Amino acid sequence: MLVRTILADKGGDVVTIAPERTVGEAVSLLAEKKIGAVVVTKGGGKIAGILSERDIVRMLAAEGAAALQQPVAGAMTAKVKVCNEDHTVNDVMGIMTAGRFRHLPVERDGVLAGIISIGDVVKRRIEEIEHEAEEIRNYIATA
Repeated sequence: MLVRTILADKGGDVVTIAPERTVGEAVSLLAEKKIGAVVVTKGGGKIAGILSERDIVRMLAAEGAAALQQPVAGAMTAKVKVCNEDHTVNDVMGIMTAGRFRHLPVERDGVLAGIISIGDVVKRRIEEIEHEAEEIRNYIATA
């Protein structure tokens, strides 16, 4: 299954934040939307980074409550890994596992097109395995 298919099902809406906003604003956004990461974008949908709960915890541990007043740019992961719509679920799973992260922005023509979470990947992988098992059961039953 391709990332394109996942985005077609779940939609391409992505919660974003500008790099000059504060970490406190990002925390409020994460809580309000009940999500674990927000994509940091510059003008025109260009990906500048990603800010995850882990990034925030690291900054809080280093700076205490003052971290909440700092700009997102100082806490985000700037070297963000991305995928495109032609990546497979297995490709995305490999990227996430190697990088040890749970959210992967999807880029199309150099701009943000969506986001894939580990939950999306696991859900699709389970669906694929269940489908394969059903095909095997049908094959055995008709053989």
